[in-house]
Amino acid sequence: MDLGIKGKRALVCASSKGLGRGCAEALAEAGVDLVLNGRGADALETTATHIRDTYGVDVVTVAADVATEDGRAALLEAAAGVDILVNNAGGPPPGLWSDWDRDDFIAALDANMLAPIALMKALMPGMIDKGWGRVVNITSGSVKAPIPQLGLSNSARAGLTGYAAGTARQVAEFGVNVNNMLPGIHATDRAVSLDTGVSKAQGIDIDTARANRQATIPAKRYGTAAEFGAMCAFLCSQHAGFIVGQNIVLDGGAINATI
Repeated sequence: MDLGIKGKRALVCASSKGLGRGCAEALAEAGVDLVLNGRGADALETTATHIRDTYGVDVVTVAADVATEDGRAALLEAAAGVDILVNNAGGPPPGLWSDWDRDDFIAALDANMLAPIALMKALMPGMIDKGWGRVVNITSGSVKAPIPQLGLSNSARAGLTGYAAGTARQVAEFGVNVNNMLPGIHATDRAVSLDTGVSKAQGIDIDTARANRQATIPAKRYGTAAEFGAMCAFLCSQHAGFIVGQNIVLDGGAINATI
């Protein structure tokens, strides 16, 4: 399917690996030029080189922490005038409800709520002026079904979801569509980290921990970054103009809900 976005330009945050990279590659395959962001310069440049060589699109890299003011300033300078924004950031650490204090919550909000909002506020006016734009926020399945040990993520991502819900309905008339993608477990470094934590806590090897988690998913497997990216690219396409303020769950059926 021709997504109709060849020649558009996108900022994809946290895109050196994992789900962000999956989104970046899917957009590049559709002919979208990219501004890639990540905190690790080496991994970022490796990804950028691969995308340039594979898809022939223009790729600019910005190694920066989007949760900081300086990081966002550098990113916005490189991304001025983009047509597409994909917000993404690694999740805060797991723990018990009693583990976290104010500083922990502020750090989670900065990375997973306030930074995406700041980028939306900075970049959407340009989209509105052009009469076309797409924003995709990568949040988490925990927005729909909270995960007990991920209380920081539950809180911060739910806040972003509420902001996006109201904002999406205010900018849709200008051709700007805001939607969220809610991933379950995918075969990324985050899954390795979570499975490693389970293996240590339960005294089992990581393969057993992974198999046990996969058994709880109706699809009986983890998702892939490529299939996640394909959905992101569709939401950014010309065909998604009537999808406004939605939360698209990609979890292999793990969340047991009718709606």
